[in-house]
Amino acid sequence: MEHQELIRAALQAGAAKAAVIPGERVALSPAFADICRSNSCGNYGMCWMCPPDVGPVEALMARVRSFRQGLLYQTIAPLEDSFDIEGMEAAARRHARVSQRVQAAVEALLAGACFHLSCGGCNLCERCARRDGAPCRMPDRALPPMEAAGIDVYNTTKDTPLKYINGQNTVTYFGLVLFDEVEHA
Repeated sequence: MEHQELIRAALQAGAAKAAVIPGERVALSPAFADICRSNSCGNYGMCWMCPPDVGPVEALMARVRSFRQGLLYQTIAPLEDSFDIEGMEAAARRHARVSQRVQAAVEALLAGACFHLSCGGCNLCERCARRDGAPCRMPDRALPPMEAAGIDVYNTTKDTPLKYINGQNTVTYFGLVLFDEVEHA
């Protein structure tokens, strides 16, 4: 029943779907460090929450493995077509706002530490302060992407109620709050 409260909190915060999964269900691969280094998204070394600034993938993977459970959630947004980059970027910013609301909503429900990850780049600021050589403007709210921690999102979502692909002309973003225990009332 406690897990239902977490799921309900994520849905009320704006997630399209959410599920609690065992920590060992989170698929990890250090290969994501190489993917990040290839810089196809343009955030490598340009966002405080992305590699290399967020830390070594091995250390982040160890932190992910230290938690017993995770609240996996997603947002789904329509696109004009599969080349709608502006629509994808707008959806990523909306997902960042949902992630902030999820953080606030589940914080009171969790006992002990948690590790919250979201989708590529932090997306809280219009332009990351890292690009200007300045410190993070919101270090207490900024969230690293799941992939920076070596999380294979595709394989993590398998066998869950959350689909990785949600139809033509849509974009789906994921977040994950790792935790050990739910607070008992």
